[in-house]
Amino acid sequence: MRHNISGRGFGRNTNQRKALLRGLVTSLFEHLKIETTTAKAKEAKKLAERVITMSKKGDLSARRLALTYIPNKNIITKLFTEIAPKITNRDSGYLRVLKTRFRAGDNSSMSILEFVDYDLLKGTGESIKGKEKKEKKTEEKK
Repeated sequence: MRHNISGRGFGRNTNQRKALLRGLVTSLFEHLKIETTTAKAKEAKKLAERVITMSKKGDLSARRLALTYIPNKNIITKLFTEIAPKITNRDSGYLRVLKTRFRAGDNSSMSILEFVDYDLLKGTGESIKGKEKKEKKTEEKK
């Protein structure tokens, strides 16, 4: 019986499971969107949201704690300098899991794990300031 046992094991031992989740979260912060199995996406979401909440503080202590979860200084720097300032208005729920398809080889359920504000973070979306500038330009043209 699995009393008081949370999380998924993925058929791996602890070190392999930690490495898998760290790799997924690192790729997520690097590319802002990844496709993986639904179970892995849900577990990676837990870890990633914990690290994002740390990064919103922005102090040295939070940076060092984040480095214990993701030991890649370049990714942590990107998280603290680029991603965290853009999502300061959101209290929680930074990521979403979108189910996409079933994998051809083993019929496993696949999902996309992405930021809720993906367009804003990627740069294709418009910020509030950008919308105000466009409205002013259209008013001037009239």
